[in-house]
Amino acid sequence: MSAPLVLGISSHFHDSAAALVDGDRILAAAQEERFSRVKADWRFPEAAIAYCLSCLPEGRKPDRVAYFENPVRKVRRMVETAAITAPRGARLWPRLVERLGTLSDDLPRQLTDAAGAAPVSFVPHHRSHAASAFYPSPFESAAVLVMDGVGEVATTTIWNGTPTGLEPVAEIRFPHSLGLFYSAFTQYCGFKVNSGEYKLMGLAPFGAPSFTATIRNRLIDLHEDGGFSLNLDFFDHHRGPSVTSPLFEMLFRQPARRPQDPITPFYMNIAASAQRVLERAVLSLAAAALARTGQKDLCLAGGVALNCVANGRLRRELDGLRGLWVQPAAGDAGGALGAALEVARAEAGPRPAPVGDGMSRALLGPRLTEDDCRAALDAAGLTYDHVPDPAAYAERVAQSLAAGEIVGHADGPMEFGPRALGNRSVLADPRGESVLSHVNRRIKFREGWRPFAPLVLADAAPELFDGPTESPYMLHVATLKKAYRLKGDVTAARASGKITPAAMGQAVHSQFDAVTHVDHGARLQTIERGAEPRAAAILTAFHALTGCPMLLNSSFNVRGEPIICSAEDAVDGFLHMGLDLLALGPFLVRRDAQPDWIDDKLGKVRFAED
Repeated sequence: MSAPLVLGISSHFHDSAAALVDGDRILAAAQEERFSRVKADWRFPEAAIAYCLSCLPEGRKPDRVAYFENPVRKVRRMVETAAITAPRGARLWPRLVERLGTLSDDLPRQLTDAAGAAPVSFVPHHRSHAASAFYPSPFESAAVLVMDGVGEVATTTIWNGTPTGLEPVAEIRFPHSLGLFYSAFTQYCGFKVNSGEYKLMGLAPFGAPSFTATIRNRLIDLHEDGGFSLNLDFFDHHRGPSVTSPLFEMLFRQPARRPQDPITPFYMNIAASAQRVLERAVLSLAAAALARTGQKDLCLAGGVALNCVANGRLRRELDGLRGLWVQPAAGDAGGALGAALEVARAEAGPRPAPVGDGMSRALLGPRLTEDDCRAALDAAGLTYDHVPDPAAYAERVAQSLAAGEIVGHADGPMEFGPRALGNRSVLADPRGESVLSHVNRRIKFREGWRPFAPLVLADAAPELFDGPTESPYMLHVATLKKAYRLKGDVTAARASGKITPAAMGQAVHSQFDAVTHVDHGARLQTIERGAEPRAAAILTAFHALTGCPMLLNSSFNVRGEPIICSAEDAVDGFLHMGLDLLALGPFLVRRDAQPDWIDDKLGKVRFAED
């Protein structure tokens, strides 16, 4: 049976995307936000679809189109919820009416236009997530755990992945949701739901988990079988637009923090406690997944799987775990890929034994060409050097980094998923106390306490970090070895009266201050020497020059904007972000070599709050 070409689509909630697969082989995948420049764009992914179709083999059209959920079942759940919770549930009706119009009128037309003559399949939301995690994984068989806010009805599912497909094993249904549990604390701490959860995770190490018992006793019941249930008196996601009910604030005796308010020790402790409980719940669910399937390898997907601190604990602490693989696009964008893979697998028959990881390092988006880069630079009137020799190019960029300069790097195919993995990245020397604050405030225009990730040579990572270190997708936290910690610890800083994240950060230091958090954890990304991305060559040259085998790696974007996609996006970022050097394809662009007018652009960028 020949492998079908399947176009996968996710849309109309958040982070819409498209993906193209040829049987088990992933040809392309991209999020709509990268083209529209609207962060977490939920609209139908017309530009992402156009990109995927441009990757079709010559003379071919999609054999099928796969949509990442069943919209009829999702709307039915929303209607039933609004009815059951009346009259309070009436607050859901305006959003429900809008959603009904979109899904009944717009979506059928959009899918028809995208599909052409190809038939359309609707894959259940959690099956799409499970397929995105299992089929590209390096495992022939594995347990699969999906955790998110909510799909049609399911919020948590366990699957048994085998060569013949995915078999459902267990399910937890809305309104009991681990994702919405975490979103409640995200909202309470003053961050934006569906985008600020990573801030809550980043805030947690500053606090003490002093509310853990309160949360476990009053808000969430962790069952002996690995499941959980919420005390719905304290939540409102099933009754209205807020995630928390008024009782939530009464329980903690403090109002929800407003986004513009200072972050006090109370909210740090709330974040630490919520994170601790989430980790416990994830560990219990993962243990149940292994026990109920009899597997030793585990795959994760769903938005909760982006919690890299919890993932790190799984690798270190889960008994019986042999291997862990997390889908890099674990959120709804990855649902487009999973839907396509599920439909392709159903038509192609049993899954062949995998040969390694099928995600191609998540480098599945549009590729920058030399012509694209030159045209964008010329259109902007910038002065640049063309450095076609890869070794000379890497050496020049490494010299800039070693001199303390901040580099914007854009090359090759764009990453799929929320992380920049070297091809659309801001790079810097991770050493020195001032780098973190400088890049946060002067380059990214975001809160000064937020940590960055290290890009580390894979063969050097075990010397620097404790525990498992293989992490090509920046989805696991590892702890810096004691030999590289300089002074202070967060517990002592807290006890000494440090009451802000900035003050705590100043009290705790390591040899790599810019990429290790106050608990000495690091959201690790490893890369092999000689790997395809130029970032690997740059890091190798930097290591040879300085003896340091890691770089600060942050996404190439400012706060509230999507990661850059095109050469034009990279140039625009260079103009506004205060970067010292732009490494764009084979071209190097120095800020100090540009006309005086470039200084008028610096910092003059408008961005949405994130």
